[in-house]
Amino acid sequence: MMKVDDKHTLIHHLINQLRQSKYCENIVVATTTLPGDDKLVEFLKNLDVVYFRGSSDNCLDRYYQCAKKFQFSVIIRITSDNPLIDPTLVDDAVTAFLSNSYDYLTNANPRSFPYGTEVEVFSFNALEKAWKEAKDELEKEHVTPYFYNNPKKFKVFTIKNSKDLSNLRWTVDRKSDLLLVRKIIGKIKKSPILMEDILELFKKEPSLFKSVS
Repeated sequence: MMKVDDKHTLIHHLINQLRQSKYCENIVVATTTLPGDDKLVEFLKNLDVVYFRGSSDNCLDRYYQCAKKFQFSVIIRITSDNPLIDPTLVDDAVTAFLSNSYDYLTNANPRSFPYGTEVEVFSFNALEKAWKEAKDELEKEHVTPYFYNNPKKFKVFTIKNSKDLSNLRWTVDRKSDLLLVRKIIGKIKKSPILMEDILELFKKEPSLFKSVS
């Protein structure tokens, strides 16, 4: 709910980026039942954005119950700390997923893209299998580890960038990250903001990224 510019909160900017993906037809914010998320839910209602409320600890269950309720056959997972998610990277990931018989696809394990560009795509059938079988608390907390921890049970694929850019980051985990994102949005006045736009800014003004690279 922190502001990234004069008009938009972090979650609002993220949704606006995703709305420009050709595959994100149904965007659902899967949040928790904790009272602290009531403010977020009211905000989403005012934006006319669909939401789902579930477990705060068992995120795997939250995802499963959400996908089941909305009858999703394919789930694209984008975390809310990535307000600059590139919709073209999302589309590339979904295209690769749909063109093959993968159960789970990501561009972040192993990582070659910058932090803040993570995309995960998986089928409902794979999600249901993970939901039924995952026992480890970390696998329940982080939704997708059961997929890549069990490569014999799932067909897993990782998209690799042509150049290793894993030293760069524009995800929002701390206050300095939020300040960087605000600077990026302030300097790149277009929508959507693509990864290539941020990389071009990095070339022109590398000092902007020196504290996070």
